[in-house]
Amino acid sequence: MTADSLHPMARRIKDAFPEGFVKAVEWRGDLAVTVTPDALHRVARLLHDDPALDFDYIVHVSSVDWPEDEERFEVVYEFYSIRKRHRIRLKTRVRESDCVVDSLCDIWKGADFMEREVFDMMGIRFRNHPDLRRILMPDEYTEGYPLRKDFPLRGKGWRDTFDFLNEPMS
Repeated sequence: MTADSLHPMARRIKDAFPEGFVKAVEWRGDLAVTVTPDALHRVARLLHDDPALDFDYIVHVSSVDWPEDEERFEVVYEFYSIRKRHRIRLKTRVRESDCVVDSLCDIWKGADFMEREVFDMMGIRFRNHPDLRRILMPDEYTEGYPLRKDFPLRGKGWRDTFDFLNEPMS
């Protein structure tokens, strides 16, 4: 995608944060913009506060594990503007050794549980999250992160943590 052919929303982000803009991809009408981790919170604030963008609804927070890549983890936010009826996917990549991004809970309260799920399942930490603790796995489970691609299919510590699964069904 050339600079002249950028989607108008991607152009707005790139103009506002040229140092944080990585790329924009438009496919089948969906726009995905990748930014640096340092720019994530500022770009999210722009998406929310700019009246022309007006992203008032956080749809989803997820993550992707690319174990062969230097920046192994991708955090993916999806936003929608109810009034403008447009959507955007905002992405950032982090290394396994520095697996932290800024929380967006201060902008969208709905990010709270979704960021906790990404933390619990993938191990990505969210800086300034108001309550970053496990949400799906038991609190005492410390054997890794189940959605990472290097996690064993049978789990780590599976039998100890989930003993009730080994009991015969009546």
